[in-house]
Amino acid sequence: MEKRRSWSKAIAGRAVVDALVKFDPRVLVRNPVMFVVEIGAVITLLLTIQPSLFGIQSTGYQAGARFYNGVVTLILLITIWFGNFAEALAEGRGKAQAETLRRTKAELMAYVKRDDQWEKIPASALRRGDIVRVQAGELIPADGEVLEGIGSVDESAITGESAPVIRGAGGDFSSVTAGTKLLSDELIVRVTANPGETFLDRMIHLVEGAKRQKTPNEIALTVLLAGLTLIFLIVIVCLPPVAQALGVRVDITSLVALFVCLIPTTIGALLSAIGIAGMDRLIRFNIIAKSGRAVEAAGDIDTLILDKTGTITIGNRLAYAFLPVQGHDERELAAVASLCSLFDETPEGRSVVELAKQMGIEYRREDYARARNVEFSAETRMSGLDLPDGTRIRKGAADAMKRYVEAQNGRVPSDLDEKVENAREGGTPLVVVENDEVYGVIYLKDIVKPGIRERFAELRKMGIRTIMCTGDNALTAATIAREAGVDDFVAEAKPEDKIRLIHREQEAGRLVAMSGDGTNDAPALAQADVGLAMQSGTQAAKEAANMVDLDSDPTKLLEVVAIGKQLLITRGAITTFSIANDVAKYFAIIPALFSAFIPELGALNIMHLESPRSAILSALIFNAVIIPILIPLAMRGVKYQPQSAMRLLMRNLSIYGVGGVIAPFVGIKIIDLALTAAHFIGGGFSS
Repeated sequence: MEKRRSWSKAIAGRAVVDALVKFDPRVLVRNPVMFVVEIGAVITLLLTIQPSLFGIQSTGYQAGARFYNGVVTLILLITIWFGNFAEALAEGRGKAQAETLRRTKAELMAYVKRDDQWEKIPASALRRGDIVRVQAGELIPADGEVLEGIGSVDESAITGESAPVIRGAGGDFSSVTAGTKLLSDELIVRVTANPGETFLDRMIHLVEGAKRQKTPNEIALTVLLAGLTLIFLIVIVCLPPVAQALGVRVDITSLVALFVCLIPTTIGALLSAIGIAGMDRLIRFNIIAKSGRAVEAAGDIDTLILDKTGTITIGNRLAYAFLPVQGHDERELAAVASLCSLFDETPEGRSVVELAKQMGIEYRREDYARARNVEFSAETRMSGLDLPDGTRIRKGAADAMKRYVEAQNGRVPSDLDEKVENAREGGTPLVVVENDEVYGVIYLKDIVKPGIRERFAELRKMGIRTIMCTGDNALTAATIAREAGVDDFVAEAKPEDKIRLIHREQEAGRLVAMSGDGTNDAPALAQADVGLAMQSGTQAAKEAANMVDLDSDPTKLLEVVAIGKQLLITRGAITTFSIANDVAKYFAIIPALFSAFIPELGALNIMHLESPRSAILSALIFNAVIIPILIPLAMRGVKYQPQSAMRLLMRNLSIYGVGGVIAPFVGIKIIDLALTAAHFIGGGFSS
């Protein structure tokens, strides 16, 4: 997927226009806080046109009141525009990526089977269950499952990876995606999605935010903000009678401005942008989340269930050590093992040659061109090399090699079983034999991915429990679990064991995440709170999961959790800053408005603002400019460091809580001084 700069001129330019479109009340009503600000702007605009519209003569001269009302209206409109711009900018980044995907989804043609004939029709006319034929060089017209054939597929338009992948009938790699290109051979594919429902369509809708639904936490916060807005509306409505009783005359424009300063406009303006940006960060990791709920759930995960092979280990067992038996030393064993593996192209065979090379033992293939390579077979469970002089070298499973030696009237060393058992601890033993003589054991070991132990340690700091699932025996599983640093493991695991494990964790009140790619993983992926399916996996797995990794990297689950945490922390940080901001603004405005009539409030007037109107305008301007200042933070997210929930809370309060209190005092005072210097104060405003 093409990556674009998040702050490109094209995206920002479009966001400027989209921010104006979002002034439509039908759009803005989804954001209660900013919708109320827009209503306030309409009221002050009407008062700008006619200051005595509501039958209340504004204080000061008519011209001065009109100018004051106009300034307040302009500031309110700018406040709304800044909030709209933040959301439009976050959506714009997704729309830029969606345009790239749409270019992939050009009008495709498909050869569909109709009455035993192949008929060429537009791909848009395909329906679930149709059978299509795709030949080399053609684009795959729809999502589907390969029924016949095997071929190389270029998925770079979807995943961004240039290396082709193999897709074929049966197994866990039979799923194909619309818009990808078949490079070789021919495939017969059964369509699994109707038009508009393909994986590519869902990607386009998700990345551009067209179908983004608010998450439960976001809805809850929106309700809270609406509740606070309603409370302050009641306060403002009750204020004129109180002010009149005190002998204070407060005009409607000042009441609107005061109201906007008191409600949580900062978080109200940025809330939607934070959620969209969180999904965008996932997309930049080539992960498509089917909903914002999944991203948010990732941030609350308590238990992480991971497969061993390919996730915790590198996927192939590699030669780790040579264990010679009595009568032979390590170099003798290494030499025979290396020669035996000279023509073995498997990862295990190459690793044996590489380990021997590290000991200074190396053979050249051209010197053994006349030797016969013996391929591994499930029947014999061994492989090897027959030399021209009649020497036979074999390596294979311990029990098979014992029978091989005994069949040739050879002797099985007394310490072989001990060596084999030593190698079984966390690995696989391969016994090496030359003719009828046992030389020792190759210790093949699951290699834990570099840095995985440190990553699990970080998850532990987050309070996340990690569980490894593997089909290996308990001894091997325990060894890998210890090396990787996981908290627990399940050995000899079957698909139903994963389901039971997820149920057990969820019944204990924990949120669970897991990854998978096979059809047998689909039930567990559907049951998990966060299920990450591999793009290379089956259609069933992708349908069951709520996230799809386009790079098919199971370790991405760790990134998903970190991004989910970052989303929640960013929302919490900006909410904390916004509420702290509002508290500080109360101290700035209320004493300035009433201290002249209630001398006792003078003690709270620590900012010594020039006048009530100056206080309101200064707070209103600060209220507007703080939104664009926080947009980069909302887009980028608060830097997340794995630590306990209490430490995160204290860090949040100390940085964004204290900062949110201090910033308004400094900012409002500076603006007040600037307004005073510009003679922008007084009973009547000079224009």
